[in-house]
Amino acid sequence: MLQDFFEEVELDRAYDGYIYSVSEAISIVVLGSLCGLKNVSQIHQWAESDRTSEFLKEKFGIERIPCYYWLLTLLKMVKPDSLNKCLIEWAKTMLPTERERLTLSLDGKTVRSTEKMKDYTSPLHIVSAQLSELGITFGSKSVDGKSNEIPAVQALLKELDIAGCLVVADALNCQKETAKVIKKGKADYLLSVKANQPALMQDIADYVQDDSLRSKMETQCHTEKNRERVETRTAFVTDDIAWLNGKENWDGIVCIGAIHTEVETNSDKTSEWHYYISSRRLTADGLLHHARMEWAVETMHWLLDVHFSEDYFRVANQTIQENMNMLRKFALSMVKQYKTKTASKQAMSKLMFDCLLQPQNLLRILSQN
Repeated sequence: MLQDFFEEVELDRAYDGYIYSVSEAISIVVLGSLCGLKNVSQIHQWAESDRTSEFLKEKFGIERIPCYYWLLTLLKMVKPDSLNKCLIEWAKTMLPTERERLTLSLDGKTVRSTEKMKDYTSPLHIVSAQLSELGITFGSKSVDGKSNEIPAVQALLKELDIAGCLVVADALNCQKETAKVIKKGKADYLLSVKANQPALMQDIADYVQDDSLRSKMETQCHTEKNRERVETRTAFVTDDIAWLNGKENWDGIVCIGAIHTEVETNSDKTSEWHYYISSRRLTADGLLHHARMEWAVETMHWLLDVHFSEDYFRVANQTIQENMNMLRKFALSMVKQYKTKTASKQAMSKLMFDCLLQPQNLLRILSQN
């Protein structure tokens, strides 16, 4: 039963659950989110309808639907850290035995609706860890503003079982301490190097831009065409890093890489270089794959806005904002798992709309998780 995932959530106050079950309330929110409903008000209206309430009673044993304000109150009582732990345990059940091909991508998202709320000293910023190939959010952590993202990423990595994964992160998180945390967790890293590590970036750029040295690097080129847009991505990797200044400060570093991206349209042509360090000996093809997977977490953040209009979610309470963010990501993960296991060609939005039109379709999604 869906409710079983949430039986262990902790509350910030004493509550006997005599009238309404917290796990059932969370399940209602998840089911409503699977239908693509954007906020608690819509979810409550959907759950309270005769057809849906009968469905919830018959298939999930939910006898009572809380009123709108009780539903908000129950969400406000749930400790976000404990909800995150419950969702991490679910994600673990989805992990394959062999993790070497798995990419764990990290990035933060600011909930824009909290920017001007008086209850927030700074906008709510939530860091997510995404198992890119599986489309599953592995864990989350909230911070007050993007400036605190670096320690939040390190704290989140310490909480997760990342052993065997390749952790990819943007230049903001290209930090020596982050590399140590990843290696201590028995994982490897692929970190994008930009201007916040100027000396490292310059050393790698000088090496890669030397024609004689670049010719000795392993190379792989991929070209994608989309209507009038042609994108060519060429990767270069080498484990020849004996010359690299300060390499001893980057725990486990064994190779460097670069990706040259060229985009050509009918009216323009652009060219850009990206540089990387890694603690895993990657092939050029592997670099292209894992670097591309970094975008998975940003795609998930985009889906939160497209499907749930998260940047317009106007609940002032931070706990509810955090919990709704995690439950939406849980719903997206479940739909992604359904698409993967059934090889469905339907868009996520259509699958979710089908659930809204016919609640029985929710059982198809849940049966694949």
